[in-house]
Amino acid sequence: MSERPFAQADAEWLELTRAAREWLASPLGELLLAEESKALDEELARFFGGYLVHYGPALAEPPKAPQIRCNVRLGAPLPGVHIACEEQAWPLGEHAADVVVLQHGLDFCLSPHGLLREAARSVRPGGYLLVTGINPWSAWGLRHRFARDGLAQARCFAPSRLADWLGLLGFALEKRRFGCYRPPLSAPAWQARLAGLEHWGARIHAPGAGFYLLVARKLVVGLRPLRPPQRASVGKLLPMPVAKVSRRDSEQ
Repeated sequence: MSERPFAQADAEWLELTRAAREWLASPLGELLLAEESKALDEELARFFGGYLVHYGPALAEPPKAPQIRCNVRLGAPLPGVHIACEEQAWPLGEHAADVVVLQHGLDFCLSPHGLLREAARSVRPGGYLLVTGINPWSAWGLRHRFARDGLAQARCFAPSRLADWLGLLGFALEKRRFGCYRPPLSAPAWQARLAGLEHWGARIHAPGAGFYLLVARKLVVGLRPLRPPQRASVGKLLPMPVAKVSRRDSEQ
């Protein structure tokens, strides 16, 4: 399959997306995506509605929600993308999607704040935004600092930082999950030997997993505020007439 873009786009953005695609197609990237797919499948299975929007650099087929009628993939103008668009200019109306999935979209982007705002704008009130990213507090995050491949260009935001951003955009964080407890070792033999770490880490919720998954729900806005009760009008106090008593009358 050709990786030539089918539309004009920013050269720096295309180069970053290609580098991310190449790394995510490597054995380590495939391992990370495989573990993410398990977590995403579990979460997406409980959602329903009309539209799910997926944004991310991976070439592999993204997870889908079986109870959502239409799954649309946005991204750079490269093969596998349904609708090509820029990071900060999604061709969607406001509140158009029931669920939006950012799978490593924030890790490999030029404007993370702009991308997150665009994704948040597209979610309907009561809908969900799911974000996956490389956990910087893990062996995977440490490897990114010394990598010489596409992983070196990842931003690796902390999940707590993203949770704060989501709160400012009107989302309530409902769940925070982690996965891929195997270290980023390239040898398939070592990956097979350490496969048991996945069950162990998920059972005790151990820190240091390779990726995080945030599930946030968009708060419903526009409720009519309660009006304060009207205070009953109070009449003015008027002075009462007082009869004058003379000293002569008081002495009698």
